[in-house]
Amino acid sequence: MSQGQWYPPEWPERIRALAAGELTAVAPRRAATVMLLRDPGAPGATPGPVVHMLRRRTSMAFAGGAYAYPGGGVDPRDDDRLIGWAGPSLEHWAARLGVATVTEAQAIVCAAVRETFEEAGVLLAGETAGTVVGDTTGADWEADREALVARDLSFAEFLDRRGLLLRSDLLGAWARWITPEFEPRRYDTWFFVAALPEGQRTRAVSTEADRTVWIAPADAARRYDLGELLMMPPTVSTLRALTPFRTAAEALGAADVQDMTPVLAQARLEGDELVLSWPGHDEFTKHVPTAGEDSAVSGGSTAGETGGAS
Repeated sequence: MSQGQWYPPEWPERIRALAAGELTAVAPRRAATVMLLRDPGAPGATPGPVVHMLRRRTSMAFAGGAYAYPGGGVDPRDDDRLIGWAGPSLEHWAARLGVATVTEAQAIVCAAVRETFEEAGVLLAGETAGTVVGDTTGADWEADREALVARDLSFAEFLDRRGLLLRSDLLGAWARWITPEFEPRRYDTWFFVAALPEGQRTRAVSTEADRTVWIAPADAARRYDLGELLMMPPTVSTLRALTPFRTAAEALGAADVQDMTPVLAQARLEGDELVLSWPGHDEFTKHVPTAGEDSAVSGGSTAGETGGAS
């Protein structure tokens, strides 16, 4: 079992409360996150693309200290009007994302593109269906980015103001994970993959992160296995899924065949243990004693192990 799994110390108590019917699950908030890839340019680099990751500040209430991708919640304002759009139709996106309406699909895709701009300074948009913004640095871009972060400006308004089309063809839907029912902060998160546009570069602008890295997915997964990097199960799962691809374009081309069935953790009672599992992802299974010390978690890292990186 891997040693860098994010496992809050309050989970065993909350799992027991859920099993006993003493805990009411909160509705998950919709969110999107983007695995931003680029091909390494350095000679001798690990074969295959590298992925942009952020280390969440340890002060964060949710997954503090964990490595993750740029992402965040859906803004309801991004489904209130049609925006400039390039790439697959909204009907295609609704079917691919498993949502009922095109407005829901638009809001989720907008969240993916907006959060990548907010947290990495990278914008998947262009003036035409065949172009993409070449440079998002400068005071005027930064003012708009900060207004988006503060929610003083919706993403639809931002695109309209700048005369840009959202390039949905530069994204691929990869996976969908839902935060366990016993977590007080729950998210229904769509994972996307994208390639870094030519001419753009990432910037360490996220106020929620204290470190950013470009790292090969296989290297990140290996350091998680060694307990050097702390991550949540969906992050590790998607990293492992990216390892076979030789280029960012190859990974993006494989997005349409990825399984978008939502993954939701399950907690069940087996004898004197509570078993926490993610269907289809056995490596993350935890066995929690129903009595005794909460930190005595078998089959993997204990609740106190964080595997934080330096």
